[in-house]
Amino acid sequence: MVYLVLGLVIFLGVHSVRIVADGWRARTVASIGANAWKGAYSLASVVGFALIVWGFGQARMQPMQLWSPPIGMRHLASLLTLAAFVLLAAAYVPGNGIKARVHHPMVLGVKVWALAHLLANGNLAHVLLFGFFLVWAVLNFSSCRRRDRAAGTAYPPGRPMATVVTVVAGALAWAVFAMWLHGWWIGIRPIG
Repeated sequence: MVYLVLGLVIFLGVHSVRIVADGWRARTVASIGANAWKGAYSLASVVGFALIVWGFGQARMQPMQLWSPPIGMRHLASLLTLAAFVLLAAAYVPGNGIKARVHHPMVLGVKVWALAHLLANGNLAHVLLFGFFLVWAVLNFSSCRRRDRAAGTAYPPGRPMATVVTVVAGALAWAVFAMWLHGWWIGIRPIG
Protein backbone atom coordinates (compact mmCIF):
# COMPACT_ATOMS: atom_id res chain seq x y z
CA MET A 1 0.00 0.00 0.00
CA VAL A 2 2.97 2.30 0.64
CA TYR A 3 4.02 2.26 -3.04
CA LEU A 4 0.47 3.03 -4.15
CA VAL A 5 0.24 6.04 -1.84
CA LEU A 6 3.75 7.20 -2.77
CA GLY A 7 2.88 6.94 -6.47
CA LEU A 8 -0.35 8.88 -5.95
CA VAL A 9 1.47 11.61 -4.02
CA ILE A 10 4.14 11.96 -6.73
CA PHE A 11 1.79 11.71 -9.74
CA LEU A 12 -0.98 13.90 -8.39
CA GLY A 13 1.51 16.22 -6.69
CA VAL A 14 3.15 16.97 -10.02
CA HIS A 15 -0.28 17.48 -11.55
CA SER A 16 -1.26 19.82 -8.69
CA VAL A 17 1.47 22.43 -9.11
CA ARG A 18 -0.87 24.80 -10.97
CA ILE A 19 -3.46 24.37 -8.22
CA VAL A 20 -1.21 25.20 -5.29
CA ALA A 21 1.80 27.06 -6.72
CA ASP A 22 1.00 28.53 -10.12
CA GLY A 23 3.28 31.51 -9.57
CA TRP A 24 6.22 29.29 -8.59
CA ARG A 25 5.56 27.14 -11.65
CA ALA A 26 5.63 30.18 -13.96
CA ARG A 27 8.88 31.45 -12.39
CA THR A 28 10.49 28.01 -12.64
CA VAL A 29 9.49 27.59 -16.28
CA ALA A 30 10.89 31.05 -17.01
CA SER A 31 14.20 30.27 -15.28
CA ILE A 32 14.89 26.73 -16.54
CA GLY A 33 12.97 26.83 -19.81
CA ALA A 34 9.80 25.14 -21.01
CA ASN A 35 11.53 22.02 -22.33
CA ALA A 36 13.42 21.37 -19.07
CA TRP A 37 10.18 21.86 -17.13
CA LYS A 38 8.31 19.46 -19.40
CA GLY A 39 11.12 16.92 -19.10
CA ALA A 40 11.16 17.02 -15.28
CA TYR A 41 7.35 17.02 -15.17
CA SER A 42 7.17 14.02 -17.51
CA LEU A 43 9.84 12.07 -15.64
CA ALA A 44 8.14 12.63 -12.27
CA SER A 45 4.76 11.71 -13.82
CA VAL A 46 6.12 8.45 -15.26
CA VAL A 47 7.75 7.51 -11.93
CA GLY A 48 4.53 8.30 -10.04
CA PHE A 49 2.39 6.40 -12.51
CA ALA A 50 4.68 3.35 -12.42
CA LEU A 51 4.51 3.33 -8.61
CA ILE A 52 0.70 3.60 -8.77
CA VAL A 53 0.44 0.65 -11.15
CA TRP A 54 2.87 -1.48 -9.19
CA GLY A 55 1.50 -0.48 -5.78
CA PHE A 56 -2.11 -1.06 -6.86
CA GLY A 57 -1.20 -4.48 -8.23
CA GLN A 58 0.50 -5.38 -4.95
CA ALA A 59 -2.44 -4.09 -2.88
CA ARG A 60 -4.92 -6.11 -4.95
CA MET A 61 -3.11 -9.32 -4.00
CA GLN A 62 -4.14 -8.84 -0.36
CA PRO A 63 -7.42 -6.91 -0.56
CA MET A 64 -8.80 -5.25 2.55
CA GLN A 65 -12.55 -5.02 2.03
CA LEU A 66 -14.11 -1.94 3.64
CA TRP A 67 -17.64 -2.51 2.32
CA SER A 68 -19.48 -4.50 -0.33
CA PRO A 69 -21.22 -2.26 -2.85
CA PRO A 70 -24.61 -3.39 -4.16
CA ILE A 71 -24.50 -5.09 -7.60
CA GLY A 72 -26.46 -2.17 -9.09
CA MET A 73 -23.48 0.10 -8.51
CA ARG A 74 -21.59 -1.78 -11.23
CA HIS A 75 -24.29 -0.83 -13.73
CA LEU A 76 -24.21 2.78 -12.57
CA ALA A 77 -20.41 2.74 -12.81
CA SER A 78 -20.65 1.52 -16.42
CA LEU A 79 -22.93 4.42 -17.33
CA LEU A 80 -20.73 6.92 -15.52
CA THR A 81 -17.59 5.64 -17.23
CA LEU A 82 -19.35 6.00 -20.57
CA ALA A 83 -19.89 9.67 -19.71
CA ALA A 84 -16.23 9.91 -18.61
CA PHE A 85 -15.03 8.57 -21.98
CA VAL A 86 -17.23 11.07 -23.84
CA LEU A 87 -15.76 13.87 -21.70
CA LEU A 88 -12.24 12.59 -22.44
CA ALA A 89 -13.00 12.63 -26.17
CA ALA A 90 -14.35 16.18 -25.78
CA ALA A 91 -10.90 17.29 -24.62
CA TYR A 92 -9.45 16.29 -28.01
CA VAL A 93 -12.14 16.79 -30.67
CA PRO A 94 -11.91 20.42 -31.81
CA GLY A 95 -15.00 22.61 -31.84
CA ASN A 96 -17.35 20.35 -29.88
CA GLY A 97 -20.21 21.68 -27.78
CA ILE A 98 -19.25 19.70 -24.69
CA LYS A 99 -15.93 21.50 -24.31
CA ALA A 100 -17.66 24.79 -25.08
CA ARG A 101 -20.04 24.13 -22.20
CA VAL A 102 -17.85 22.56 -19.47
CA HIS A 103 -14.49 24.14 -20.54
CA HIS A 104 -12.32 21.43 -18.94
CA PRO A 105 -13.84 18.12 -20.02
CA MET A 106 -10.80 15.95 -19.25
CA VAL A 107 -10.70 16.99 -15.59
CA LEU A 108 -14.46 16.59 -15.33
CA GLY A 109 -14.08 13.15 -16.95
CA VAL A 110 -11.54 12.17 -14.27
CA LYS A 111 -14.04 13.23 -11.59
CA VAL A 112 -16.78 11.09 -13.14
CA TRP A 113 -14.39 8.13 -13.69
CA ALA A 114 -13.14 8.23 -10.10
CA LEU A 115 -16.65 8.54 -8.66
CA ALA A 116 -17.86 5.61 -10.78
CA HIS A 117 -15.08 3.39 -9.51
CA LEU A 118 -15.61 4.45 -5.89
CA LEU A 119 -19.29 3.52 -6.16
CA ALA A 120 -18.52 0.05 -7.54
CA ASN A 121 -15.53 -0.92 -5.39
CA GLY A 122 -15.22 -1.18 -1.65
CA ASN A 123 -11.70 -2.29 -0.90
CA LEU A 124 -8.99 -0.07 0.54
CA ALA A 125 -6.76 0.01 -2.54
CA HIS A 126 -9.67 1.16 -4.73
CA VAL A 127 -10.77 3.75 -2.18
CA LEU A 128 -7.25 5.17 -2.00
CA LEU A 129 -6.68 5.17 -5.76
CA PHE A 130 -10.02 6.57 -6.84
CA GLY A 131 -10.48 8.74 -3.76
CA PHE A 132 -7.16 10.51 -4.37
CA PHE A 133 -8.07 11.05 -8.03
CA LEU A 134 -11.55 12.33 -7.15
CA VAL A 135 -10.25 14.86 -4.63
CA TRP A 136 -7.55 15.99 -7.07
CA ALA A 137 -10.06 16.37 -9.92
CA VAL A 138 -12.49 18.38 -7.78
CA LEU A 139 -9.72 20.76 -6.70
CA ASN A 140 -8.23 20.97 -10.20
CA PHE A 141 -11.57 21.65 -11.89
CA SER A 142 -12.28 24.47 -9.45
CA SER A 143 -8.78 25.88 -9.96
CA CYS A 144 -9.10 25.75 -13.76
CA ARG A 145 -12.43 27.56 -13.65
CA ARG A 146 -10.98 30.27 -11.36
CA ARG A 147 -8.03 30.76 -13.72
CA ASP A 148 -10.44 31.03 -16.67
CA ARG A 149 -12.50 33.69 -14.88
CA ALA A 150 -9.39 35.64 -13.86
CA ALA A 151 -8.02 35.55 -17.41
CA GLY A 152 -11.41 36.29 -18.99
CA THR A 153 -11.12 33.12 -21.09
CA ALA A 154 -13.94 32.72 -23.59
CA TYR A 155 -14.62 29.37 -25.22
CA PRO A 156 -16.02 29.37 -28.76
CA PRO A 157 -19.43 27.79 -29.22
CA GLY A 158 -19.42 24.18 -30.31
CA ARG A 159 -20.49 22.87 -33.68
CA PRO A 160 -23.16 20.14 -33.80
CA MET A 161 -21.19 17.77 -36.04
CA ALA A 162 -18.08 18.02 -33.84
CA THR A 163 -20.26 17.25 -30.83
CA VAL A 164 -21.72 14.16 -32.55
CA VAL A 165 -18.20 13.00 -33.46
CA THR A 166 -17.16 13.51 -29.82
CA VAL A 167 -20.03 11.43 -28.45
CA VAL A 168 -19.52 8.64 -30.99
CA ALA A 169 -15.73 8.55 -30.47
CA GLY A 170 -16.14 8.51 -26.69
CA ALA A 171 -18.79 5.77 -26.82
CA LEU A 172 -16.68 3.60 -29.14
CA ALA A 173 -13.57 4.04 -26.99
CA TRP A 174 -15.63 3.16 -23.89
CA ALA A 175 -17.02 0.01 -25.56
CA VAL A 176 -13.57 -1.21 -26.61
CA PHE A 177 -12.12 -0.50 -23.19
CA ALA A 178 -15.04 -1.94 -21.19
CA MET A 179 -15.37 -5.10 -23.27
CA TRP A 180 -11.71 -5.93 -23.94
CA LEU A 181 -8.93 -3.65 -22.76
CA HIS A 182 -10.01 -3.28 -19.11
CA GLY A 183 -9.93 -7.06 -18.70
CA TRP A 184 -6.63 -7.39 -20.51
CA TRP A 185 -4.84 -4.53 -18.70
CA ILE A 186 -6.55 -4.53 -15.28
CA GLY A 187 -7.73 -8.13 -15.01
CA ILE A 188 -11.39 -7.22 -14.47
CA ARG A 189 -13.94 -7.35 -17.30
CA PRO A 190 -16.76 -4.96 -16.45
CA ILE A 191 -18.71 -5.94 -19.59
CA GLY A 192 -18.51 -9.01 -21.74
